[in-house]
Parts: sequence; C-alpha cells; structure tokens
Amino acid sequence: MTYKETLFFVAQSLTINHSEVNKAIIENQLKNNLVDWEAVVKLSTAHYVFPALYCNLKRADFLHYVPEDLVEYMIHITNLNRERNQQIIEQAKEINTLLLANNITPIFLKGTGNLLEGLYEDIAERMVGDIDFIFSQDDYRKAIKLLTNFGYSKVHDTTYDFPMFRHYPRLQQKNKIAAVEIHKELLLEKYADEFNYNIIKKDTQNINDSNVMSYDNQLSLSIIAKQINDDGFFFKNIALRNAYDVFLLSKKTVAKTAFHQFNTLKNPLTCFLASCHVVFNKIDSLEYHRTHETKAYLKIFNEELEDEILRKKRHKKTSRSLFIKMRLDIIYKAIFDKAYRNWLLKRTTDKNWQREKFIQFGLKKSKPID
Repeated sequence: MTYKETLFFVAQSLTINHSEVNKAIIENQLKNNLVDWEAVVKLSTAHYVFPALYCNLKRADFLHYVPEDLVEYMIHITNLNRERNQQIIEQAKEINTLLLANNITPIFLKGTGNLLEGLYEDIAERMVGDIDFIFSQDDYRKAIKLLTNFGYSKVHDTTYDFPMFRHYPRLQQKNKIAAVEIHKELLLEKYADEFNYNIIKKDTQNINDSNVMSYDNQLSLSIIAKQINDDGFFFKNIALRNAYDVFLLSKKTVAKTAFHQFNTLKNPLTCFLASCHVVFNKIDSLEYHRTHETKAYLKIFNEELEDEILRKKRHKKTSRSLFIKMRLDIIYKAIFDKAYRNWLLKRTTDKNWQREKFIQFGLKKSKPID
C-alpha cells in the first residue's frame, strides 16, 4: 500500500459505523487481503488513532479479517488507553471539584473535554496527552496558585520559563496520570482576538457536571490545534486524531457553518475541513465551502499524498522556514518585551543549554552512558 492508500484506509475505517459506502469499501479491501497491516499500524500509531481504529473495526464486526496476533496487540493497547483515560477522567473531575469549590470555573478543552462530555462511544478511542482547561483572566492566576497549593508542580523544573502566550508551563502531581495545562488563551497571539475565552464562554455547555465548549467551538478548536498552533496550514497535511474529532463533532453540528464568524481563521479552518472531506471519502457532514483557496490547498495536499519525495522535500523546507521565523520572532520580541529579553539572556547563559548546542554542532562529544 502507498502512503495515500494507507492514510485513506485508516481514515475511512474510522467512519465505517456511520457510512455504509465506506463500510463496503473497507470490507472489500479486507476480504481481498489488500491491506498492508505493518503500514496501517505504523500510520495509525503516528496519528494517535490506533485504539480508535480497533474500536471501529470491532463495532463493525471486521476483526475476523485482521491477523490474530495483531488483534491481540490492538486489544492490549486499547485496554491500556481505556485505563489511562479512566484515570484522566477521574483526575479531571477531582480538579473540577476543587476549582468549583473555590469559585473558579474551568472550561475543559480538547481530548479531556471530549471524554468528559461523552463524545466517544468508547473512551478508549481517544489518545489524550494533557488535561487542558481555560479560565478568565481573573481566574487564571488563582487557578495556578490553587493547583500549586494542591500539590501540582512544573513538569520541567527550570529556574526560568519561556514567556508563553497561551498557557502556563505544564504542571504535574505525583502519582497522577496526566499533566495539566492552564490556559488563558486558545491560540497564537496573531489570532487571539478572533477566538478566546470571552467568545467561547457565551455558549459554554455543562455536560456531566463539567463545562465544555459548544459543539461549533469544539469543532473549531479541533482544527485550530493542528492547523494553527501546530502549523498544519503551512505543511498542508492532516492529523487523523484531530480529523476524527472533527468527524464526530460534525454529527452534532453543521461543520460547514461552524466557523462562519471568523475572519482570518476562516480560510485555514475551511481548508482543513476540505482535507477531512477528501480523506473520509466525501461524507456529507464534512461538506465545506469551496473557494479558490481551498482548491489551491487541496491541489498541494493531493500532490504530496501522491509523491513521498516531494512531500518530504516540502516538509523539510517548511520546517526550516518556520524555525528561522520563530527564532527571528523571539529576537524581535526580546528587543521590546522585558519578559522575552530576560528569558533569552537566561537561556543563552544556561550551561546545560550551551552544552546541548555544542554537542548538536559537533563542537563537543556527548558523555558516554554507563
């Protein structure tokens, strides 16, 4: 299977319990032994949808087409993820109770919010990293102080922190499964006026005693997390974990109009929705507004799916360009912003950082491991 064939097989397998067309396509591939399972495992793992793939194949009663040893492995990984997610839900509920008792109302975001609201038929489907929530500007500092007093401490115990616009450095508590991210913003400073706490608070939902965003805003953030915060719009690629969330949320709202209120954000979000429409095989709920921009975006998206060499070449070029831009932005901000200036000074005089760079540039050898 080519990369494109593998991507489409995994993506469409995630929809087989909602689309009879895709179910027939996937079953035909399975029946005729057209699946390269090694490639499927590699890609679905890289996209963090391996448990979701298993859950959907199981619900469709397709596991008898899958090699027995792979089924056993899928069950093992899915069970581990289910146990992890159950602990994350319990941890999030504990934090929610603590914050509410102190008159601080969190709005849970992304994977944790999806778990708390019951978006997935099986909680094992979603692979979750951190517990993310957002607060008003007034409650942001209060939440940090409260969780710190409750036993949470920074994951990376440094004497200085990068001046983060969106959230406080990740916190962890001993014996807890997940780190937490306390947000005051949802996305990069450039777009913050279009999508922020004050906007999402207007139509927040309370589901299962937890506050989560409206389905429109959840769908938007699922795309923003990849397309804006992780530079997906520049790379013209897709993340199936985010795309699967968009697909499930498209069953609860109208994806085509979910971000009609945006200005600068509208095009990159619509382009991601367009790529979802392609990889999930034109499912109706993922219909999008066709524009010259989406046409141009999909042209590059499809070119890179077809040509691995071209894809890697463009990815490398884009990575280099974004890296340089990020470094120049930091230097520029350091000129006018004291917080950035102090961070840059402390960073460049950090002995450990200097050693890492000397090793990276071949000026010093790394210490051998005993």
